Amino acid sequence: MPYGYYYGGYGDFLANNIYCILLIPILLLSIWAQAQVSGNFKRYSAIANKRHLTGAQAAEAVLRAHGIYNVSIRPCAGSLTDHYDPRDNSISLSQDVYNSATIAAVGVAAHEAGHAVQYAVGYGPVKLRTAIIPATQLGSKFSFILLLLGMILYVQPLFLFGIVLFSLTTIFQLITLPVEFNASHRALVTLEEQGILYDDELNGARKVLWAAALTYVAALLMSALQLLRYVLIFLGRSNNRRRD
Repeated sequence: MPYGYYYGGYGDFLANNIYCILLIPILLLSIWAQAQVSGNFKRYSAIANKRHLTGAQAAEAVLRAHGIYNVSIRPCAGSLTDHYDPRDNSISLSQDVYNSATIAAVGVAAHEAGHAVQYAVGYGPVKLRTAIIPATQLGSKFSFILLLLGMILYVQPLFLFGIVLFSLTTIFQLITLPVEFNASHRALVTLEEQGILYDDELNGARKVLWAAALTYVAALLMSALQLLRYVLIFLGRSNNRRRD
């Protein structure tokens, strides 16, 4: 059998080269985004907000502004581990946020409250993201096994199934983008309308939240690039087999 049958030939070479070329700027974006998150959070964690509201109080104020009173707010361990859990309708805030009366703490807490608002109002993208979580978990668990076996054994149907499963992760990250941006938008609008933060403080909170949003953009681009690589390898090997 021809060399290309086992190793993919030019298709694999082209896919890997495209991957390497695009990987560099995406990695740089990811590193820059992470630096912006840590830098802005550290900077605005050192500046107290003028109303002296803690993160927990700010989250509660955002929820009340939207008529939501059934969401619990509790502390959690770690740094930047803040999250909203729709399973028990709770907001968990890290110690740097829960008890801190800083601009960064208010911004992060308001963002998590924004997620709670999304679920309360039935925001479309967050409902869609929740619906595909089981399929995404399945894809995350088995896609790399199928992709690896498909590439090594050169079993195209197996490889294709692995690509389909992996694409579920990329789709999930794509849907996550509007969810995260919308939560930040809701947070900032509410902080301004309710006078929780003043104009100069809002700029600081905005920098913290948009830097965090960029990390989701970088994660999506990385996943999409990996998916593109697998698709190009599959197409290249399919062409080889037709020629053989």
